[in-house]
Amino acid sequence: MTPNNTDEKLTPHFSRGEFACRCGCGFANAAPALLFALEAVREHFDSPVQITCGCRCAKHNAETPGAAPDSRHTHGDAADIKVKNVPPAEVADYCETLIGARGGVGRYRTFTHIDTRGAAARWNG
Repeated sequence: MTPNNTDEKLTPHFSRGEFACRCGCGFANAAPALLFALEAVREHFDSPVQITCGCRCAKHNAETPGAAPDSRHTHGDAADIKVKNVPPAEVADYCETLIGARGGVGRYRTFTHIDTRGAAARWNG
């Protein structure tokens, strides 16, 4: 896989590098619907959004403890996020109203998972 330009701005607040697979393979293709949702989260809370996990290649996903075998991260339409000065539960509440039946929201103690899989999915991690 050819590395992407990690400095490339994908939206006003997010660059390609923020989504890059942590193994260094270069996989960093964030889906447009995910980018739209993340911009909405950023605007709603008027606070920076940190992508703690964006894309994962299949190899890195297999090596990630607790990762689903066909994780949405491997499709480029998921992100684990933290919003500065906002509790993860509050972020998840907003993400559920934003995504509705078009995606997944996972509630974790220290972060929120959001994806645009095209069907409703909800869980607690």
